Amino acid sequence: METGKRPAPRLLTGNEAVAHAAIDAGARFFAGYPITPSSEIAETLSVLLPKAGGVFIQMEDEIAAMSAVIGAAIAGAKALTATSGPGFSLKQEAIGFACVTEVPCVIVNVMRGGPSTGLPTLPAQGDVMQARWGTHGDHPAVAVCPERVSEAYDLTLKAFDYSERLRTPVILLMDEVVGHVTEKAVLVPPDSATLPDLRKPVSPPEEYRPYRYSGQVPPPLVPFGQGYRYHVTGLLHDETGFPSNDTGNADRQVRWLMDKVERNRRLVTDFEAVDVEDAEVLLFAYGACARTAKAAMHMARSQGRKVGLFRPRTIWPFPYEELALAARNARVVVPVEMNLGQLSYEVSLAVCGKVPVKPLFKVGGEAVAPDELLTFIEGV
Repeated sequence: METGKRPAPRLLTGNEAVAHAAIDAGARFFAGYPITPSSEIAETLSVLLPKAGGVFIQMEDEIAAMSAVIGAAIAGAKALTATSGPGFSLKQEAIGFACVTEVPCVIVNVMRGGPSTGLPTLPAQGDVMQARWGTHGDHPAVAVCPERVSEAYDLTLKAFDYSERLRTPVILLMDEVVGHVTEKAVLVPPDSATLPDLRKPVSPPEEYRPYRYSGQVPPPLVPFGQGYRYHVTGLLHDETGFPSNDTGNADRQVRWLMDKVERNRRLVTDFEAVDVEDAEVLLFAYGACARTAKAAMHMARSQGRKVGLFRPRTIWPFPYEELALAARNARVVVPVEMNLGQLSYEVSLAVCGKVPVKPLFKVGGEAVAPDELLTFIEGV
């Protein structure tokens, strides 16, 4: 891109924006299986990836797709997959494998209604807790959630950056509304000349230890085939990757998986706070619900009501301190979700009982309407 020249706006959906961002982030491998409402991501990448010298594979199922992504990432490719609720469930065992082996990759989940096959074509935000605790054991979770098409592009870029820096799977949660809405967006790709090579070896092969737990971030995961020998296993392992039953080592490894994200909270925490300083009613919303919340907030402000909004772009790790600070002057916090309160519990933890929490939930396959939320605000 020419220096100083801003790209022209484009008209595209959130799903298409994710696909373009993946290419611009340097992704060169996609494995997936069609599932509504995420299929347009695969369809777009099936065209874009071959043109960029990458590989697109439609696998036989979601389990195989996630496994192929992990293999491609170990071989050195920036890799992603895209799915929706039931497919996300199928991927969970392999996501746990990526967590414990510290393999960077991106999983896009365009959420729909559930449980089970639920409401394939209608919006919901039912996979928020699955993104945090979907696979078993103590494991790290980084998940980001866009509100609009341009942000779907920006957060996809960030997802790849976070995954490479922290050597962990990163989840992009996007509800059906954002995935399918068509909007004007300006896509500003990163300057490839300034992108760090996070796979570059920092030690000679004989000294390389891919699972040495020290420092702020993990050592680089050098791609297979470059002379750096190590083992990859879902078992807890030593610093070379070989299985280990040493209890002290197991304790250190599991704590490291969690701590590497906690130590880098400042890197991944991202949120928007609107008119929170004087807000008596603080709305908490993300994704499509945040679009509703902003409209309702402006309507309430025009009527003289002091309403503000806290919107997390990064859902996991949850921004407890940032939300508590935003709610310090509020007399009530109103979480708005297209589920039955998956993040409302985290909101309650953040405010520690100092502020009442009065949530508004909707799970019938319709987004919350601004006038519906405005009426609810008047009631609290």
